[in-house]
Formats: sequence, structure tokens, C-alpha cells
Amino acid sequence: MAAIRIESNPAIMMGKPVVAGTRITVELILEKLAAGETVEQLLAAHPRLTREGILAALDFAARALRADVVYPIPDKAA
Repeated sequence: MAAIRIESNPAIMMGKPVVAGTRITVELILEKLAAGETVEQLLAAHPRLTREGILAALDFAARALRADVVYPIPDKAA
């Protein structure tokens, strides 16, 4: 089985990183997981997405953050 890749192509989703062979962005996967959706809910909502694709997106995000300086985001004023 070929490894799931994350790819970026200016002609697909304006160049945002996506799970290869789909238009499902890493950003979308992270946002949905952060909002509390489960992996199973993501898979049900996006039939072309696989568990391996989700793991590839998480790995991509972790590697991207490892290479950058990350600054804390302050809480919004009430």
C-alpha cells in the first residue's frame, strides 16, 4: 500500500495542503478535530477520506509546526 501523502498544488484549493487525491485540506481536518468531531464522524462526512489520510494530516501539521517559531495566541478580550 502506498503511503498517504499531503500535497499542495496551486490549482487545488488555492494551494492549501490537502490529502493527496482529494480536495480535503489539512486545515479542515484540524479544525473539525479541534471542534470535537471524532475520526469516525470525519470519515462518515467525507467518504474519500481515510484514517491514514487523517493521520497524514496530523503528521504534516506536527512537522510544519516543528519548523516554525510558534507564538501564543492571546485570549480575546471580553
